[in-house]
Amino acid sequence: MAKQKFDRSKPHVNVGTIGHIDHGKTTLTAAITKVLSKHNPKIQFRSFDSIDNAPEERERGITIATAHVEYETPNRHYAHVDCPGHADYIKNMITGAAQMDGAILVVAATDGPMPQTKEHVLLARQVGVPYIVVFLNKCDAVEDAELIDLVEVEVRELLSKYQFPGDALPVVRGSALGALNGEAKWEKTIDELMEAVDKNVPLPARDVDKPFLMPIEDIFSISGRGTVVTGRIERGKVKVSEEVEIVGFRETRKTVVTGVEMFKK
Repeated sequence: MAKQKFDRSKPHVNVGTIGHIDHGKTTLTAAITKVLSKHNPKIQFRSFDSIDNAPEERERGITIATAHVEYETPNRHYAHVDCPGHADYIKNMITGAAQMDGAILVVAATDGPMPQTKEHVLLARQVGVPYIVVFLNKCDAVEDAELIDLVEVEVRELLSKYQFPGDALPVVRGSALGALNGEAKWEKTIDELMEAVDKNVPLPARDVDKPFLMPIEDIFSISGRGTVVTGRIERGKVKVSEEVEIVGFRETRKTVVTGVEMFKK
C-alpha cells in the first residue's frame, strides 16, 4: 500500500507538553487528539497507551522517551512532542524541547508547580522555546476555586522568574482526563487551549534558502531500507536522491537520500 502524502496546505508548527511527572502531560496529549478528531475526521485519535508506548513506561506509568504525535486545527498543522517529566530522563526532555516552536506547560491544580515544573521551564528558557501556554490540569479534583487561583498566581510568578511573560500569557483551566472521557465541559477547555496555542505560539521563520542542516536525534536500522535517521530540519530543504554530508562523527561522509518521511507519510 502506498504511503499517504503529507499535506502541506497549512503552516506547520512544532509544540510539546512539558511539566512535572504525573501532572497529566500524556493524558492531555491524548485528549487533544480526541477532541480535535471529533471536529475533523482526518485527525487520528491517539490513546494514552499508544503515546506512552515503551513497555517500561507503561509498567511505571511514566513517559521516558519523547513521543511524537500529529494533529491540526483549522489554521495550522502541529507536530506535538510529549516530553518525559521524570528527572532521570532529562536528556530526552532537552532533545524534545529543542525542537519546539512553543510549549504547553501542564501543571496539576491539585499540586501546583513542583520540582520538574521548574526544571522544565528553566530548560525551555535555556534551549530557546519562544512561547509557553499553560494548562492547569485536574481542576475537576479541586473544589475550592480560590486554590486554583493561587496555583495560577504561582505558575505566573515562576514563568516571570525565567523571563517568560508570566503576567500576560494564557492560562487555561481544565481536566485532560475529563475531556478524554468525553465530558463536554472539559472538552471545551481543550478547544480553548488549542485556540490559545494557535493565537499565541508564533509561526517560526523557516530558512529554506540556506544549505540543508538537520541535527540527528535518533538512528534506526530498518531491514530492506538500511539506515534511517530522525531529527528536525533546522534550515534548508532536502529531496529524495540528493547527496548530503554527515558531519561531526569522525570523518565527513557523503550519502544519498532515498526517502523522506514525516509521521509515516
